[in-house]
Amino acid sequence: MTALEFWVSGRPAPQGSKRHVGGGRMLEMSKYVEGWRAAVKAEATKQATGWVLLDEPCWLRVAFYIERPKRPKFTDRPGVAPDLSKLVRATEDALTGVAWRDDSRVVATLSEKFWADDRGPGAFVRVSTEELRKGAAA
Repeated sequence: MTALEFWVSGRPAPQGSKRHVGGGRMLEMSKYVEGWRAAVKAEATKQATGWVLLDEPCWLRVAFYIERPKRPKFTDRPGVAPDLSKLVRATEDALTGVAWRDDSRVVATLSEKFWADDRGPGAFVRVSTEELRKGAAA
């Protein structure tokens, strides 16, 4: 298998913003991040039959589909929260131990946000080393 590809349904949630709750404890600001990471991990695990856990440089492509607000601004793409980089961070962490040994192995990322379509909110994820080989040959 040269690529691990899957669709994960659910509300994409960011990881990274934390708030101090006292006693030196910090909590994630997004109440949805644990559910998002669990959904990504579950779907990746389901699709990883025959997948060899990567311990080499790899590429991550992810397209996030964000629920359109009830009163949307008329834009083609969701230039609104959550931050794209924080969505990627949560997704990378969820794939650790399923797609790769450690997310430090990701050397290239292509990530985008779109308004959710008929499938609802979620993300299309692709992990591969193939794009790196193609890029090196170009």
